[in-house]
Amino acid sequence: MNFRRRLVRALGFGMLAGGLLAAPQSAVAQQFPVKPITLICPWPVGGSSDIVLRAFAEAAAKQLGQPMVIENRPGASGTLGAVAMVTARPDGYTLTQTPISVFRIPHLQKVAFDPLKDLTYLIGLTGYTFGVVVRADAPWKSFKELLDYAKENPGKLAYGTPGAGTSLHITMEEIGAKLGLKLLHVPFKGAADNMQALLGGHTMVMVDSTSWAPQVDSGRARLLVTWGAERTKRWPEVPTLKELGFGIVSDSPFGIAGPRDLSPQLVKALHDAFRKAMDDPGYQKALERYDQPVIYMSPQDYASYARRQFEQDRVMMEQLGLRGSN
Repeated sequence: MNFRRRLVRALGFGMLAGGLLAAPQSAVAQQFPVKPITLICPWPVGGSSDIVLRAFAEAAAKQLGQPMVIENRPGASGTLGAVAMVTARPDGYTLTQTPISVFRIPHLQKVAFDPLKDLTYLIGLTGYTFGVVVRADAPWKSFKELLDYAKENPGKLAYGTPGAGTSLHITMEEIGAKLGLKLLHVPFKGAADNMQALLGGHTMVMVDSTSWAPQVDSGRARLLVTWGAERTKRWPEVPTLKELGFGIVSDSPFGIAGPRDLSPQLVKALHDAFRKAMDDPGYQKALERYDQPVIYMSPQDYASYARRQFEQDRVMMEQLGLRGSN
């Protein structure tokens, strides 16, 4: 009898413990979030990525019922947010923007994260309008004139980007490889430093997203080419790389990811709030300010995109002779 009692008590305790272990996950998902969420922006304060993400965070906070706090971690070509996800708790309270460099840098050098194993992809948001900008007093009136100068002066055309391995850097190297040009790449942590170097005469060209828009619109800088599939609404007189015969379209879709092992309930809660935030007028206005397209991807679509992009970048790095030894 004593044995039977002990067995019943043990089984009962086991069932109770199992219930207690299962219940908190469901309860947490239902109550989430109960405190502010941190969204890492792996770029400096004041650039287009920072401003757009802040507008998105404000819109998302309305849906979540808790503040969404931007934490800037610039450097390492936009991959420091992905690095942070490796040690972040899978509770939904620490997330990051995932620029395309997250899929590319691992092919160039050893990194502390695996984009296919260490991240949970939540939603694709938008992409960039990229362009090549020179000072208003520069002698080049067209992208062709700029490339002609580069051909006649090997290694002298110094162009700035937000970092090695970014789409800006890789696309310029791809153009250089097509034309047999030797270019001088100057990496910066973000757009503000990049523009400062251009206006100060330390570089000759700024290759970046539309953080250069105020200088172009004010006449301090000249936009030579954009990299989208079509001409922009804001600068319709400026041709695209595709128009100029390069066959290149680059808009670098990005979104938001969390650490690995986020529960399906948390993924759904975050995605659904973020999807509604995408329609917020304030966020839409920020996208319009920087001529950024809407590129929505569900968690499943974003994860599939990550796998494709990772493989495409591996092949591209090999073709350009940039792949690291890792």
